[in-house]
Amino acid sequence: MRNFLTEMKTLAKDQHGVVSFEYVIVAACIVAAVTVAFGTGATTGIGKALADAIAAIAVKVASVTA
Repeated sequence: MRNFLTEMKTLAKDQHGVVSFEYVIVAACIVAAVTVAFGTGATTGIGKALADAIAAIAVKVASVTA
């Protein structure tokens, strides 16, 4: 039991886990900001831009192979 308490005290003083947790929070905020800025639907935002780009590429490929 004494070894467990010593390990818990050491863990409480360790700051490395806090830093990685902060990175997770920052990444989540970035994902949220991008989602809000570009949207998530296929008819708006980044979904529409990607669908339009893929459609344009498909038309070019079809015209080259025809």
